[in-house]
Amino acid sequence: MNVLFVHNNFPAQFRGLASELATWPNLRVAAIGSQTAQQIPNVDLRRYRMPMYNVASTHPFARRFDIECQRATEVLYALTELRASGFVADLIIGHCGWGETLPLRTVFPDAKIVIYCEYYYRPEGQDIHFDPEGPQLGLDGLVGLQCKNASTLLALAEADMGLSPTEWQRQTYPPEFRGKIHVVHEGVDGERLYPNESARFALPDGRVLQKSEEIVTYVARNLEPMRGYHIFMRALPKILSARPEAQVVIAGGDGVSYGASPPEGTSWKSFYLDEVANQIDHSRVHFLPTLPYDDYVRLLQVSRVHVYLTFPFVLSWSLVEAMATGCVIVASDTAPVREAITHEVDGLLTPFHDPAALAEKIAGILARPEAFAHLGAAARATALARYAKRTCLERALSILGLDEHESRNGDGRHFAKALDW
Repeated sequence: MNVLFVHNNFPAQFRGLASELATWPNLRVAAIGSQTAQQIPNVDLRRYRMPMYNVASTHPFARRFDIECQRATEVLYALTELRASGFVADLIIGHCGWGETLPLRTVFPDAKIVIYCEYYYRPEGQDIHFDPEGPQLGLDGLVGLQCKNASTLLALAEADMGLSPTEWQRQTYPPEFRGKIHVVHEGVDGERLYPNESARFALPDGRVLQKSEEIVTYVARNLEPMRGYHIFMRALPKILSARPEAQVVIAGGDGVSYGASPPEGTSWKSFYLDEVANQIDHSRVHFLPTLPYDDYVRLLQVSRVHVYLTFPFVLSWSLVEAMATGCVIVASDTAPVREAITHEVDGLLTPFHDPAALAEKIAGILARPEAFAHLGAAARATALARYAKRTCLERALSILGLDEHESRNGDGRHFAKALDW
């Protein structure tokens, strides 16, 4: 049996599943990704190069789809080369967000196709217009937003099945497609992510932080409004004033992962730091770039309060990772977060747009850590019960109808019959 993964940044969300299947006998595993894709053992990885492409002459509504079609062309070349090598896919698992799934059915018409359903854009009830400070779309902007779903809709129509990491993300998709979308998270490694009272974290200036101190942490891929960076920065003056010993560590990049770009010539990081610059003690606020994973884990392990904020949008891995590490978490009371955290059971929820309420909750935990320690223990228990790596992997394998016993004892043809959905 032949399994193909398609993801421009492979392995990304498919790391656990691809790594597992690559160890099974009677299975050949291949992957297609862009130049950023990473090799993992026993996977035949084919990379494509996405050329620079000018869409200035394309209608604004169609520019995203135009770029996705260009990417689909590159994937088509990679698919035909893979097929020419003798590989005929029985099962294809791909991310539908960049147009990569568009040529799959044409090249492998008999394959079972599973798409990763991360997010479906809508004009209300999600990230758009959630923050009154963000851009307000006019009618043309709303039509353009609708058009961002074009390749996703084509992928859903062609797919045999979809996988979504959370129920809230599944619910963003049109009702007529939800029946084919199953919910299964990628999972977190509870053996690598665990509480560690003896952990130490070294700052660039040589200072070493430890769990016994009043450490507040905030982590995001990029420091931007979508992940509540501006709200957190506005809470800092009150936090630092209320807790003179507190140290705040903020880790993340200066770019934009999601949402609008900052004013020209600046970054969201500097834009909102400048807003509170005269109100905070800079010696107690430590900005770090994106961290190597082991350093990131150590940072979570020394944290007394971890802050996670987000628009109604894709739930970050970092929240579940912080839960697995046993952090006491203060998070935004937004729909995707409520699926993972129950207020006052395994974390505290706070209104997204209220920096004062955020500051009050953080300061309260810093002042009386023993009164809130049970939240960290409960967060880890929740993470292991719902999001443990092995549990999620086994659920995914079950949904896909894949059985390691068949792989080890069958000849491939019998194993392929498992895909009779």
